[in-house]
Parts: sequence; structure tokens; C-alpha cells
Amino acid sequence: MYQYDDDNRRIVRERVAQFRDQVRRRLDGALSEEEFRPLRLQNGLYLQRHAYMLRVAIPYGILSTTQLRQLALIARRWDRDYGHFTTRQNIQYNWPKLEDVPDILDALADVEMHAIQTSGNCIRNTTSDPFAGVARDEVADPRPVCELIRQWSTFHPEFAYLPRKFKIAVTGAENDRAAIAAHDIGIRLVRNDEGRVGAAVYAGGGLGRTPVLATLVNGFVELTDLLSYIEAILRVYNLSGDRKNKYKARIKILVKTMGADAFRAAVEEEFTAIRQGALQLDTTELDRMATFFAPPTWTTGLPPLDPASLPDDERPRFERWLQRNTHDHRAEGYRIVSISLKSPERPPGDATSAQMDLLADLADEFSLGEVRVTHEQNLVLPHVEEHRLPDLWRALDQHALATPNIGTLTDMICCPGLDFCALANAGSISVARSITDRFDNLDYLYDLGELQLKISGCINACGHHHVGHIGILGINKNDEEWYQIMLGGSATDDASLGRIIGPAVPREKVPDVLEAILHTYVQQREGEERFLDTYRRLGAKPFKEAAYADHP
Repeated sequence: MYQYDDDNRRIVRERVAQFRDQVRRRLDGALSEEEFRPLRLQNGLYLQRHAYMLRVAIPYGILSTTQLRQLALIARRWDRDYGHFTTRQNIQYNWPKLEDVPDILDALADVEMHAIQTSGNCIRNTTSDPFAGVARDEVADPRPVCELIRQWSTFHPEFAYLPRKFKIAVTGAENDRAAIAAHDIGIRLVRNDEGRVGAAVYAGGGLGRTPVLATLVNGFVELTDLLSYIEAILRVYNLSGDRKNKYKARIKILVKTMGADAFRAAVEEEFTAIRQGALQLDTTELDRMATFFAPPTWTTGLPPLDPASLPDDERPRFERWLQRNTHDHRAEGYRIVSISLKSPERPPGDATSAQMDLLADLADEFSLGEVRVTHEQNLVLPHVEEHRLPDLWRALDQHALATPNIGTLTDMICCPGLDFCALANAGSISVARSITDRFDNLDYLYDLGELQLKISGCINACGHHHVGHIGILGINKNDEEWYQIMLGGSATDDASLGRIIGPAVPREKVPDVLEAILHTYVQQREGEERFLDTYRRLGAKPFKEAAYADHP
């Protein structure tokens, strides 16, 4: 894990002091809300429907247990005793008081965290694979690259006021767990024919009002040139992006307008002009950055896991959790454990301060003091010895953190929606709850297999509904909440955009429509075919007919 140096600490503390003075002037009336708005956005502070919301960066999703305990303390002391983990590996606090925000930022700085550039038209928090460094399918560890991008992008003077917000994701695995196709820049670490690691760079992805999948711009960029190449993309965008119409301001529109070939040529021209400059990295710097993410010393010769040793009343529940919530680890005798934040008791992605404290304790005891945040709004313990899994499961189960639903229908992504967001047209949390209530039979969920459900409360698509196998979008229809249903999306290696299958339905009908769609899938699938594959084979027609049979 990267540790701040003296310059990092000084910069973050100075920013806290600056914002403390800005908040004081806003509270005193010396700054109007219009004047204050760009200042607070630079520090991750939004004004929502009912209160301010503070978004805190968790760079590439990695947390120490000290940091997680501090996040719990902030939730307990300055919020309403919980935090909301997002699809971009951040955490949001929905109820801070303006006068308390500088103290929160100071508390974050104490543990080498901040909220800088988590909002505004700048380069946002770089996201990555939550299994980075421990996945068996990894080509190269993406975390050193992520840290280089973080250092380069934070306070970058040329890109502080881009035409629109800008998001970068990096994966180093054969299987994309970072949704790179849905980002402004997506980076996949690859090996060339000589066995050398480089980067395949994609650009122009994004969801929202105009969903677009990213275009491959360069299939292999040397890691020593990667920052120069990213900067070339940003320069082309910064100079040519539409600043007059915010709906056309994202890089995805620029790539489509220019055309992929013309955009690629413009980037290559800029790259050629700057690649020999200060951003040219040498292998020494790359090696130095990699030392921060060296693998821990994993224990060898561990005893095997023996589920048969569990009491009969525990074994079936443990085995369900083992199958759904643990994953292959690169080290023999270890598992990666996913902690579902999708229990029926709380909205998707929420964790109480008590749960965060517990997870910090469990990470110290079972996972070498490390926690990860996922794109799916869950948490991960990356280094758990297999033979200790029963003890970990019991501790999680006592605190509603052992829901065995990873990768199932109820492991849904959900934005805050109308409950909090000033931009939302409809509620998301209430729809998620009604779906969880309807589909609470684990045997049925497991029979459905892999199924990605994603819910957004407005067209901005914070719930990523366009790339869900099933996507739900809330809309306002005559001052009532209605929901469009789309099918066929994916955010992984087979990335695709879902399509709306018919007219919007009222909120109370959403579970019924979903049930009809799933019944059709069960009737029509072939063998072990996933929902997404069945949809791609059959098209929308049978699902649409079933969904609207009772309410055309």
C-alpha cells in the first residue's frame, strides 16, 4: 500500500486549511453559494436534496484497517452512523453539517485520505480491480500504475477545469473487473509477443444521457510512456471538447464526432510531441512504485479447509457462503472473500460504523490488515487462509455481513436516487428493497446463476443501468415515479449496452415485470446458459411479451 511522503501530507493539510477558511467565509456570508460552489466541489462536497454530501476518495479501492476505522469514526461523530460505498470505490457521507466538514477533512488527513477531486470537471479517483495483486488471472498488478496516475493527476494545473468530469479505470487481469469500457479512459495491462508488459488504452467510454463503450486507441503503450500517452489524450480532449453544451462535453462525444481514426491520429500527434518530456518514466521509477505493492509473505503449508468439521446446523449456510462469496487466490491455501453490502437490512452499499469497525478488526485478524472496495459496492478481504474461513464466516454472520449472494440478482448496484440526490427523478433504494423482498429464496437465486441488476434514479446513470444484464432507470412521468426496463448490458469483457424493451412501468409493478422476465429466462435457457447469453440468443421479443402480458 502506498504511503504518503512529506510533500503529500503537506499538500493535503494545506488544502484542508484553505477549505476551512472558505467554509468560514461562506458561513459568515462573505461568500455567496454561487461563489462557494466551485470551491466546495473541488473538495468533494455536494449539496443534495436534504443536506450536504461529502465524497471521500479511496484510491483504486484499497483501505488499511486504520483508515477504515477512521471512516467509521467519521460516520459516528459527524454523520448518521453509516457510510455509502459507491461504484467508483469511494465512500459518501450523506448528512454532514457544513461547519463540520473541515474537521472531517482534517480527520481524513490524519490517515492519509482526502476528498480532493471527487467532484468537479477534473480527473476523478482512479479505479481498479478489487482483486489486484491476488487474482490468479492477473497479467500484471495494476496498482503501481494507478498510483502513478493518482500522483500525476492530483492538482494537475492543465486539467483542473476540463470540459466535463473525467474518469480512468485500470485492470491488470484477463477478466475485466474494473469496467474499463464504461470509462473516459480504460487501461488494460497486457503482454506483447516478447513478454513485456504494456498497456492497451481505450478512450471515449461513458454512460449517462448518451451511453458509449470505449474505443481502443492504442493496443500497446510502453509503461514508460503511459503517463505521456494519457496526457496526450487529455490535451486533445481539453482543447477540442465541447464547453458550450454540457450534454455534449464528455470525451465520448468528441471521439464519436471526430471519428475513432481522426481522434487516434490527433492523440498520436500530441503524444509524439510530448513523449520525451518530464513524463517519460524510467524503469527505476516503475520498480520503485512497485515496491509499495510487493506481495505480503503468505504462509505456506497451511492445513486444508474442512467444512465437515462444522456442526450440521451451520454447514449448509457456510457452504453457500463459501461458494458464492469466496474466490480463487494466487497463493495456495488462501481465498479472496467478498463481503456483501446487500443484506435485506440496509440499502445496497451502506455500512454502519459498527460494521466498519468490525471489518477492520476482522481484516487485522484474518486478512493482513487490508480491505478493498469493489465496483459492485461490496468490500473484500483479500488474504484469508482457507482453514480459517469458518471462523470468519461466523463473525460476519453475527453482524449481517455474510449474505451469500455475490453475483446473484440481489447483489445489485443501486444509486441513492430520490432519497438523497437532487438530480434524481425517482427512487432507487425503494425499488431495490422491493426486489430483495420478492426474490429472497436463495435456491432460486442460485438457479438463476450470474445476473447483474443495476438501478439508477435518473439518466446520469450513477447506478450503471446501461451495463446491467437487467437495467432499471427511474423517470418522472406526470410527477409520478415510473421505471424503464432494459436488458442485455454488460460491463465486463463482453461489454455491451442494454436496450429498453418497452414502456415504463409504475414502481409497484417493477417486481412483477422482473419476475416475468426471469420466468421467461428459466423456460428458454439452454443448459447452463447465463441470462445474458439467453437474451443475446433470443433477442428482446419473448422477454417483452412476458413483461407486458398483463399491462401492455
